[in-house]
Formats: sequence, C-alpha cells, structure tokens
Amino acid sequence: MSGKKVAEVAIKASKGIDWDGMAKMLVSEEARKEFSTLRRAFEEVNIALQTKFSQEPEPIDWEYYRKGIGSRLVAMYKEAYESVEIPKFVDTVTPQYKPKFDELLIELKAAEEKSLKESERLQKEIAEVQEMKKKISTMTANEYFEKHPELKKKFDDEIRNDYWGY
Repeated sequence: MSGKKVAEVAIKASKGIDWDGMAKMLVSEEARKEFSTLRRAFEEVNIALQTKFSQEPEPIDWEYYRKGIGSRLVAMYKEAYESVEIPKFVDTVTPQYKPKFDELLIELKAAEEKSLKESERLQKEIAEVQEMKKKISTMTANEYFEKHPELKKKFDDEIRNDYWGY
C-alpha cells in the first residue's frame, strides 16, 4: 500500500471515531487521563501519516553523489537500491468480509423498513387513542362498536348465549 493510500485510510478511520461520545462514558479521572493520552497519540500518528507518508519520496540525484563520492561506490549503491523490491499489499481480508457486510446491509434495510412500518402503525394507534380520549365522555356504545366491530360481535355472542362472565 502506498504512503498516500495509508494516509487516506488513516483520515477515513479518524473521521469514524466518536471521541466525544466515548469520553462521556468514562467515569474515573484516571480513565479520562488515559483516554486523552490515547487520543493525543492517535492524532499525532494521523498527522505523521498525513504529512510524511502522503507524499511520494524525492527521487535520488545519483549524479550529485557521483561528483562528491565517486562513480564506482555510487553505482554499487544505486544497483543495491534498485534491486530492493517492496512487496505490494494484497488485501485478502476485504473479499472475505464484503459479502457478509453486504448481507448485513440488506438485513439492516429490511429491519429499517419494518421499523418504519411499525412506527407508522403505532403513530396511527396513538392518534386513535388520543381521539377516543377526547370523545370518551360523549361517545355512545354504537359509536364505539363502529370502530371495534369485533367487540360488538363478541358482546352479541355472549348475550345470545346467555353468558354474563360468571
């Protein structure tokens, strides 16, 4: 992973941290001190990543060194420098967890839709209860049974069967 990529990942990671939210959960003074030390260290590392590693290294001026040191020694160093191969970072973790994450997102969307539907239903129920609360003192049995026909049927069945609850 290039230095620029490391810096970008560090910036994204730092934006996702709710430092204030975590600080509110701390109880003891010692924990607050440790937390502030951790936060300061994290920010210092982030700054270092953003400044030092976000730029590509300056190319080596081999001619400058040839003039001062000598071409044979510089050629040896140049050959050694160019023979160094920095391994490329191959991400094997993301492909494993991406499908799981995508499944969780689908579940989350379904849960969100279900929650919104339930919230709408509850809002309607609250509105009905509040309306009934306003009308309860003047409401007749027939008006109540219009809104709850299942109760009217239940009461009619009980009366028809001569069942009075005891």
